[in-house]
Amino acid sequence: MFTGLTLGMGEITRRTPRGAEFELTVTPDFDWGTPLQLGESIAVSGACLTVTGMAGPRAFTAYASGETLRLTTLGSARKVNLERALAVGDRLGGHIVSGHVDGSGTVHSITRAGSSLIYKFGAAAELMTFIVPKGSITIEGVSLTVNEVTDGAFTVNLIPHTAEATTLGLLKSGDAVNLETDLIGKYIYRFVRVTDRDWKPEGMTLEFLAKHGFGR
Repeated sequence: MFTGLTLGMGEITRRTPRGAEFELTVTPDFDWGTPLQLGESIAVSGACLTVTGMAGPRAFTAYASGETLRLTTLGSARKVNLERALAVGDRLGGHIVSGHVDGSGTVHSITRAGSSLIYKFGAAAELMTFIVPKGSITIEGVSLTVNEVTDGAFTVNLIPHTAEATTLGLLKSGDAVNLETDLIGKYIYRFVRVTDRDWKPEGMTLEFLAKHGFGR
């Protein structure tokens, strides 16, 4: 489990083919503080990977399965955001992030708003279902707040620190990004779909909530 508050950036310095999959060598631009442990989880631009070996004082190796390569940008990405798993007792400064990327989005536009930047991303309809105004979303492993949602697209605001400290500041129009939508929203959606198969996303009413025990 992660928070979306990344420690810093790193680079995928090697991809060793393993059939249709890869073993990745990732070298951070920073010191981990405490040594990495074999088997621990690291979020690499939002994708939870397992440390399989060490490749120097700071670098590590991790296996990227076919499913990971299908859903993420790790098959071609170079610069990545890195985060170690949340420890019990740590501050939850971002939001609950599983590191299980739902799919990719695309940068539609980047506009300046004062000292900040407004990014507009496009995403598939199945992901847009879980993206709501003022909700949380993870982009390239970074926890952000959704500003606005339109048909097939949403916007987020990047403060100068986030643009400088993460790979998001390197993005340009047309680039692909890893997206993880809100975990709690997905569970609620699944629960409602299973318990009331006639329900549609626009059908959330007071009567519906009362039927399912809310407000009692």
